[in-house]
Amino acid sequence: MNMLDSNPFAMLTLIVAPAVLTNASTVMNMSTSNRLARAIDRARMLAKLIAGRESDPEAASLVRQLRSARSRVFHLMRALTSFYLSVGAFAAASLISLIGAGLVYAHLDWLRPVVLGAAFVAGFLGVGGLLFGSTVLVIETRHAVRSLIEEESFLALDLAPPPRPAASSGEPAGRPA
Repeated sequence: MNMLDSNPFAMLTLIVAPAVLTNASTVMNMSTSNRLARAIDRARMLAKLIAGRESDPEAASLVRQLRSARSRVFHLMRALTSFYLSVGAFAAASLISLIGAGLVYAHLDWLRPVVLGAAFVAGFLGVGGLLFGSTVLVIETRHAVRSLIEEESFLALDLAPPPRPAASSGEPAGRPA
């Protein structure tokens, strides 16, 4: 007995599973696109701050921050590419599954293994893209946190009150008179 005849949910599962994963990939695309836009805005802002201040002592820190922002942009582009691959792969898996279901009813049994294999390959590509993209996002997030900590330490040094001059009465500097 054919699986599709004995289980009416089998064909639905073949179609819905890639559709749900396509939705997950699309959500990841949207959030990653937003992160990419913010990272690009940050890089542009840093580039404007650096322009004309190459000899300024703060410029070295700004250049490091710009390099970090650029690295984040490249990580986000890789993740976004991976999520786009997932969307396409899951859409292909859905279409191939529909074709496969049609082949069962057309009694073209010799094509079923080929179509089933193609659907699995497309599905695995989609899952692999989601996993890779998610891993790259974790790396990018850690990179962003490191950059934030570096920027915070730079600002803390910049905002620290200047040391008081040594008192003329012979007391050490920094102690109240």
